[in-house]
Amino acid sequence: MKILDWYILKRYIFTFFMMLLLFIPIGITVHLAEKIGKILENEVPINEVLWYFLDFTIYFAHLLFPLFLFLSVIWFTSKLANNTEVIAFLSSGVSFSRFLRPYLIGAFIVGILAIILGLFLAPKASEGFNNFSYKYFKKGRSAVESTNVFKQINDNEIIYVSNFDVKNNLGSNFTLEHFEDSELKYKITANSIRYSEEDTLYTLTNYVKRDIGENEDKLEILRTKDTLFDFDVDDLIPVIYAAETKMYGDLKRFIAKEEAQGSSNVGRFKLVLYRKWSLPVSVFILTIIAVAVSSIKRRGGMGVNLAVGICIAMVFVFFDKIFGVMAEQSDFSPIIAVWFPNFIFGILAIYLLYNAKR
Repeated sequence: MKILDWYILKRYIFTFFMMLLLFIPIGITVHLAEKIGKILENEVPINEVLWYFLDFTIYFAHLLFPLFLFLSVIWFTSKLANNTEVIAFLSSGVSFSRFLRPYLIGAFIVGILAIILGLFLAPKASEGFNNFSYKYFKKGRSAVESTNVFKQINDNEIIYVSNFDVKNNLGSNFTLEHFEDSELKYKITANSIRYSEEDTLYTLTNYVKRDIGENEDKLEILRTKDTLFDFDVDDLIPVIYAAETKMYGDLKRFIAKEEAQGSSNVGRFKLVLYRKWSLPVSVFILTIIAVAVSSIKRRGGMGVNLAVGICIAMVFVFFDKIFGVMAEQSDFSPIIAVWFPNFIFGILAIYLLYNAKR
């Protein structure tokens, strides 16, 4: 690598980490000021608070990783442009593509960090962050999907419960259907189902079992019935943020299981999986956009470049969130939701790069 490459690469890496070191303490301070009342009210041990804010730091950094990078590249490249350093580089016979090379090397390094963060560090931090939040900050809210739970628990059985009270392990309007060779063999219904942790039994109230016969059905009706099932109580109360807390291999197996069980949250879980790979790609795309926007010396100086960059960053976040919500709340494809913003901004990056070369 030549002096130019080292000069830009060092500025790239240094500015990026300085941006992290600048904004993360601000984020911690604002978050602490917002939550300090509940922390004191719940008398949370200091060691739990410290671990929570460590998890919050990793969670916060992973969430805003592309924005920190984008703003840092615009910042130091605008300074190069204002000091006429970019003009000096290009006037010396260096092509714009050659000028862009150390930026791409820096994007590769940061992309590797993004992969490590997403595959190994962020899942553990997300688990600690969410567990702490639901334990101390969201006592009135549940961390589980407790309404209209419909799941295929194995190859032959499907369960449904309209509502499940996590505190009392009590569900209402329970149904279990058993199939063999795609034919319904029997169906169990109950007004309520209660799980006992002591003996791992399920107690069904107003129990009705209908065995499907060739000529006539057989009914078994009981006021209450204690029984065992092949499913766990966790199948009745899937954790909302479960996918965020799993390593990549575990996440793929978890999604396959949830998909086989007919979970309504598969789209949400696949978003988490696909974003682990879309984030490093967005690092390259946003780097190219930032260089193309900020390498031109403008009359308004650095402020204009930052304003343009912030607008582009906000539009990127808007696209990412809108398509993410669509995938979570509808049948919209999660892979399209994750990669479409990168596709649109990839086209924008090519257009801006072409004009910057000219």
